[in-house]
Amino acid sequence: MLTGHHLIAGREVSANQSPFQALNPATNLKLETTFGEGTAELADEALQAADSAFDALRTAPAETRAALLDHLADEIMALGDALLERAHQETALPMARLTGERGRAIGQCKMFAALLREGSWAQMSIDTPLPERVPAPKPDVRRILQPIGPVVVFGASNFPFAIGVVGTDTVCALAAGCPVVVKAHPAHPGTCEMLSRAVFNALRKAGLPDACFSMIHGRGYEIGIELVKHPLTEAVAFTGSLKGGRALMDVAAARPHPIPFYGEMGSINPVFILPGALKERAAKLAEAYVGSVTMGVGQFCTNPAMVLGLKGAELGEFVTAAGQQAEKVAPQTMLHRGICETYEAGTAVWSTISGLKLAGQSTVEANSDATQAACRIFSTTLDVLEENEELRREVFGPCSIITECATLEDMLRFARSLEGQLTAAVHGTADDLRQYAALIRVLERKVGRIIFNGFGTGIEPCPSMHHGGPYPAASHSFFTSIGTGSIYRFVRPVCYQGFPDDCLPTALQNANSAGSMRLVDGTLTRNGL
Repeated sequence: MLTGHHLIAGREVSANQSPFQALNPATNLKLETTFGEGTAELADEALQAADSAFDALRTAPAETRAALLDHLADEIMALGDALLERAHQETALPMARLTGERGRAIGQCKMFAALLREGSWAQMSIDTPLPERVPAPKPDVRRILQPIGPVVVFGASNFPFAIGVVGTDTVCALAAGCPVVVKAHPAHPGTCEMLSRAVFNALRKAGLPDACFSMIHGRGYEIGIELVKHPLTEAVAFTGSLKGGRALMDVAAARPHPIPFYGEMGSINPVFILPGALKERAAKLAEAYVGSVTMGVGQFCTNPAMVLGLKGAELGEFVTAAGQQAEKVAPQTMLHRGICETYEAGTAVWSTISGLKLAGQSTVEANSDATQAACRIFSTTLDVLEENEELRREVFGPCSIITECATLEDMLRFARSLEGQLTAAVHGTADDLRQYAALIRVLERKVGRIIFNGFGTGIEPCPSMHHGGPYPAASHSFFTSIGTGSIYRFVRPVCYQGFPDDCLPTALQNANSAGSMRLVDGTLTRNGL
């Protein structure tokens, strides 16, 4: 049963300020339950509570935090079909997609639980003393990564489970030992409430304080700013638009005590098609490309919004095949009306640009009453692309531009001009890769993930995944928001010198009871001292 309440450290607070209801984007009808705007007072209460719980969470044994995540996986599953149905009503995402995403969220909980139990993620380093060394004795020095404090999380509209209340940001922050305050997404507030209750159930089963977590509703930007600028907030995780992310990033930097802002803010994810791929499989490649463009109605941050290929008959075949594939795509409902209106406005601007041609679009007309978007594939030349800045900006939705380059140097020039991207894809043969190695060298400086003979859509949450990139794709290119590496956003190194063994953090003590990998006097080992 939904209440519409803010959930502050386990306490329910009525949300009666600036009330709003979620809309079903497929029907544009209001859904049951009224939510309300968070306030500065609520932000303060949530962060005061989080700070009060920090010591309990950060000093809890790794097994306790791992058990918390296992319980959270169970609690998410225990919500059953009611969770899927509410998320479907609020986002119009298909039930099959939501079922798969729920599995991903549960899998992430278990992945981080395993990471905690193994323990090596904390990068323990030990240099044993040499008291007899001359001219000066060497002290006992040990270092470990420690949690930083309360974290504020802004989830994504397009992944209500995997990048939301119980998504990677929340899970890895709790795993690190950081309390979390979530700003609920206003497009799916009921889903956020259900998942927040699952977090509290998991905390109680693990014997940890309710104050380790809070969730605040809000449609306006004011509550987000209050959470970011609060003096007890130590880091912020954000997934969303460049405009919204940059605004919060500036708030984080302008504080008297600046804090890290980890924003994932989208990109155009260029695709470079080399001659070998066009010769071998132009039609099949066009089908896979349009499938990636329209996956999730184009509402993925890794959507391939730009394709570049060398001028020739094979590229012409690819453009024709892509246009034909686009015509077969039925319009689908987007996440909410705001995203749909922005998509329509963006592609309308594109349509006015001389030299940009419509290669193909959905033959069935989109139903605006059902918040639907049609697929649109455009084609142009590099000179048109370079003369029109708006063509190189992300339009979130099922659209993309195929660009003809006269020479390899033209393709390289475009690659060098790119802003930071989350992904870039290169299609070709092994010989193409060798011949066009200069392109890969350029992309290594521009993107977070380079895909060969594939597309950026579809991300595997695993230790090797990097979901980030140079600005403006992300606020810091070193960090990932998906995979086990995401935990490093919420920790910092602490060094201990000359401490008695029993006064050190357990993972730094001589016994190494967890058998974790540690760097001891320059050598990696699982042995105790």
